[in-house]
Amino acid sequence: MARMASSLTVGFDLDMTLIDSRPGIRACYLALAERTGTFIDADLAVTRLGPPLAEELIHWFPAEEVPAVADLYREMYPSIAIAATPAMAGAREAIDAVRAAGGRTMVVTAKYEPNAKLHLAHLGIEPDVVVGDLWAEQKAAALREYGAGVYVGDHVGDVRGARAAGAFSVAVATGPCPADELRAAGADVVLADLSAFPGWLGGYREAPGAAPLA
Repeated sequence: MARMASSLTVGFDLDMTLIDSRPGIRACYLALAERTGTFIDADLAVTRLGPPLAEELIHWFPAEEVPAVADLYREMYPSIAIAATPAMAGAREAIDAVRAAGGRTMVVTAKYEPNAKLHLAHLGIEPDVVVGDLWAEQKAAALREYGAGVYVGDHVGDVRGARAAGAFSVAVATGPCPADELRAAGADVVLADLSAFPGWLGGYREAPGAAPLA
C-alpha cells in the first residue's frame, strides 16, 4: 500500500545532485585497486557516476568477482569516502525550500543505502526518507510509494525514473550528463545546479495550470 503523500513531496538523487561524491569515490577506488592488486582508472570512473557500482566494477574485474569486490568496496567506503565528500552547491537550500513550502523530501539513489545515510548525516542534510539501491526506472517504485510529484537528478537515468513514476523531472547539469542530453532524455526542466532550485520551485508552484506536486 502506498504511503499517504503530503501536499508537496520532492525526491532527490544523491551522487552529483546533493553531494559531490567524486573525491570520496576516487579515493575509495584507489584504495580498492591497492587492496586487490587490480588497476582501476579512478579518474575515469568518477566521470561516469550514477549507475550501480557493479556497472563500474565490471570494467575492471571479471564478472564472477564483481559481487565480492562490491562487498569489499562497500565495507571500505565509510572510512575513506564519507569525510572526503562535500555537499553540492545549493543542496541544503534546496531541501530547505521544500520544507519552507510545507512539503517533505526524500532521497532515492543507486548508492548502497547505509552509505547514502552516512553521507547525509555527515553533511547535516536530513531528508524525511532515504531509499537506496535503486537505479533509473527502478526509482519509480519508491517515488510512487511516497507520492513524490517531482524528482531531481543529474543523470538521464534519473529522468527515466521520474518519467516512469509520472513525476515532474527536474534535471541539474552537475553530473556526467550535459544539459542537452538531459533535455533529450525528457527532462521537464534543466537547471545549472541546485542553487536555482528554490527559485524554480516557487515559480512552478505558482504557475497557472502547473501539474500537482503530489
